Amino acid sequence: MDYSRYKAFRVEKDSKLAIVTLDRAHERNSVNHEVHQELITLFVDLADDDEVFAILLTGAGDVFSVGGDVKGMKDRPAGDVSKDEHAVLGPRNARRIVYNLLDCEKPIVCAINGHAIGLGATIALLCDIIVMAEDAKIADPHVKVGLVAGDGGAAIWPLLVGPARAKEYLLRGMAATGTEAERIGLVNYSVPRDQVYGKAHEIAKELSEGATWAIRWTKLSVNKSIKDQVNLILETSMALEINTFRTEDHKEAVSAFIEKRKPIFKGR
Repeated sequence: MDYSRYKAFRVEKDSKLAIVTLDRAHERNSVNHEVHQELITLFVDLADDDEVFAILLTGAGDVFSVGGDVKGMKDRPAGDVSKDEHAVLGPRNARRIVYNLLDCEKPIVCAINGHAIGLGATIALLCDIIVMAEDAKIADPHVKVGLVAGDGGAAIWPLLVGPARAKEYLLRGMAATGTEAERIGLVNYSVPRDQVYGKAHEIAKELSEGATWAIRWTKLSVNKSIKDQVNLILETSMALEINTFRTEDHKEAVSAFIEKRKPIFKGR
């Protein structure tokens, strides 16, 4: 499989293991249009690659991903994720990212080497085994910019930590440290930052050399329940997120973010 067409991601092979790095350290691995488009096909290509038996996903630099570009939302919906200011927002691409990730039968280990925010957090939490830096933060703060957590957060957080705890994190836009995330069951391991990649690589390497079909089909079986939850929630949450892009509260939140002040929400 030729991965040279990918510009935002770097894919390297280590025997039967694919090491996938979100490679936009200069932009804190934020999700722009290019990243969004490449996420749609990346896990399809990895699933079809006969040389790959397991996947290790991480971010370049000291941040996993800060998610979407809030400042860009001043000029167009969804900020840099949109192709241009006239782009029509719809659920198709966001839905394909989530389902293509879940449909990849090969085990995916995520090394959260730094902060994982918004869609960055969702992508990480949809992986199979997650190793996170103790001092890193993970959050889905859509509400902080007046938006519904529509790109998968409303589906995966309750599955991992239960509805009550998930609602507090999502409704308040709260962040958890790696230590806290492990304690509540959001991630598998919390380790010192300099040990994250090594621990994740060790697990991914083990899985790449394990009983191939037993591992893949066990994952497939467990993911059936996750997909049921996604089927129930994702399109509704995405549709409601698109609606909130049109609210005055969202516009106020973006302006406040740019002006570095507290937003004043009026319920409009």
